[in-house]
Amino acid sequence: MTLNIKWDRNGLIPAVIQDAETLEVLMLGYMNEESLEKTIKTGFVTFFSRSRQTLWTKGESSGNTLALESMSIDCDLDTLLIQALPAGPTCHTGKVSCFYTPLFESESKAVPSNSRQVKEKKCTPQSKRTLEDLYETVENRKSNPVEGSYTNYLQDAGLGKILKKVGEESAEIIIASLSEDKDSLTGEIGDLLYHLTVLMVEKNVNWQEILELLDKRSS
Repeated sequence: MTLNIKWDRNGLIPAVIQDAETLEVLMLGYMNEESLEKTIKTGFVTFFSRSRQTLWTKGESSGNTLALESMSIDCDLDTLLIQALPAGPTCHTGKVSCFYTPLFESESKAVPSNSRQVKEKKCTPQSKRTLEDLYETVENRKSNPVEGSYTNYLQDAGLGKILKKVGEESAEIIIASLSEDKDSLTGEIGDLLYHLTVLMVEKNVNWQEILELLDKRSS
């Protein structure tokens, strides 16, 4: 590596893994120089296991690999940010992300109703753009497959698999709603929107058509 990476005293550097498509933070792992080089060489995220003192490529036993898309380092040269395409859930529990347990939520989220309305109005165009960007990304994956892409995995598996995932995520929303865990519910709704987008691309229905339909209904 040409950069003067600041390895810790054990020769390791923390690596934050982010979904290249949804931008969700998936996990945190540690790399040494050898695992970093292997990640770049093979195109699949490889860590150094501190407990086993050996290299391990994510998904080597489960099949839930992380295909490398991009890698950057922070301004202090002591933390990596890796964008990858997950082939299935990243967490060993079966969750999409390892970060699904809430510890704190600021009370400032409970803004007055008039402020909330303004805030939601300002966010609407960006939210719409985000959904359209997600659609374009999923659509592009269909035209230009990427090895290890979870989106391509669903598309290759066919409509039946996609519908199954939509059903599973709908059930997860019901369960999360009953638990009164807002963060969990938010995550599950995000998962459903993603899988609905995959279904929409499969059936050639876009978000603009959905939003136009809702506009007509509201009027």
